[in-house]
Order: sequence, then C-alpha cells, then structure tokens
Amino acid sequence: MGRFHRHSDGTSHDHDHGHPHDHEHDHEHRDVGDHSGYPETGPSRVAVLESILSENDRIAASNRSGFEADGVWAVNVMSSPGAGKTSVLKRTLVALGEELRVGVLEGDIATSLDADELSGLGATISLVNTSAGFGGECHLDAVMVRSGLTRLPLDRVDLLVIENVGNLVCPAEFDVGEHAKAMVYAVTEGEEKPLKYPVMFRAADVVLVNKIDLLPHLDFDLDRFLANLHAVNPQATVIQTSARTGEGIEEWCEWLRAGVARHR
Repeated sequence: MGRFHRHSDGTSHDHDHGHPHDHEHDHEHRDVGDHSGYPETGPSRVAVLESILSENDRIAASNRSGFEADGVWAVNVMSSPGAGKTSVLKRTLVALGEELRVGVLEGDIATSLDADELSGLGATISLVNTSAGFGGECHLDAVMVRSGLTRLPLDRVDLLVIENVGNLVCPAEFDVGEHAKAMVYAVTEGEEKPLKYPVMFRAADVVLVNKIDLLPHLDFDLDRFLANLHAVNPQATVIQTSARTGEGIEEWCEWLRAGVARHR
C-alpha cells in the first residue's frame, strides 16, 4: 500500500492544534498529485490512489477509536534517518520514569536495533518490520500500526509513541490514528529542508531541532532554518534539543505530559 504516495502539500488533512484528538479527514476529495503525464492510465491511477488512501484513513480512524476507548494519547514521531529519534526517545523514557505508562510502537524496515535500544527503560515495546510481510515500505501506514497494536496492552498505556520509519517524505502522508505528529530534525541536515520537504514540516505539531550541541562546529544558520520552518508551518511548536547532553528533553517531556493531560 505504501508504494503509492500522494504528492501533495498535505493540506487535505486538517490538524486542529487546539484539539489534537478531533481529527476529521476529507475522504471524498483527496489530492493525489498531478497524473496528467499519464494520458492513458491517469484516471485509473487516481482511482487506485484514492481507494488506497481512503482505506488507510478508515483503518486509521479505527485505530484512533481504539486509543480513545483505552484512554491512550498517541504521538507519531517522524524524521529522516539518523536525525536522532531513538536517542531522543531513550532520554524521554528515562526522564518520564514512572510518571506515565508508555508504549512504543517501533517501525523499521529491518532489524530490531532501535527497539533493542529502547528496551529496559520502562516502556512496553512492539516492533513492526516493514520488510516482514509489508514489502519493505519506507513508512508506517494504518494497517501496519494496527498489526503492532495487537502486541501492546493499550488498557495499561497512557502515552503511545509511534516511532516511524526514517524518511522525510512518506511518513507524513499517512494517517495512522495518532492524535499528534512530532518531527525530530537534526541541525546537520541544513537550513533549507522545510522548503524542500514541506509536507513533513507542515504536518508536524512539534519540531524538535536536535543535535544543537553540534552548532559551534557547523556552518549552520539556526535563525534562517527557523524562518524557513515558520514560512511552511507557523503554528508548529519548536523545541531545541540535544539527545547527547539532554538539553531540551524536559521541555519535550512537558509537551508530552500536557498532551496526555488534555486527552484525559
């Protein structure tokens, strides 16, 4: 399913920042990109894409209903490979301690390396390898998440963290049932990324600007990056973090606590 991506600006999804649990999606008019370059097969391609995305949204809504029933607040954490999602989550689990009952749905194309990194830190973990039965997809979709949820005791979870596959495009295009989207961005990636990958940055409710401990060693203009991010998504919360030093992790944890509290 994930091989078909809509190449849009993401505006078909309405993310209500005031009420992150009230997501309503337009299933009738989906932007699936410009297929006019395929004069013979274009209409068929559009029909297939709309069908696939509508089915994904239907299952995502079912996932979200399950979260609601169990009182779980779910966050979809996305980034490019190597931005530091897993390292940030390790710090997060340690910082939250026993405050919240945390479940982690770990998405990776192959291996259990990231899931192993998070084990033993107090969270219940479910691993979804997209190469095993899903064809090696570059993101999680609602079906994959649903399969991973069967291995999590949601009735004993307050906060569900969905660590998506590392990719700056595809994960933002698929609703998986989350209440909020978080993005981890590394300063080593360059100031222009919000302009080059607007779908990801526009989808995020919060952007963690990670690896800020490296700023003294980089030719990186933080103000320019923030201006680019603001141009794409002026509503996003921005938290500067360093998974190595722990800077900003408490502010991130407070954002998570607030989300869980609002949901309750």
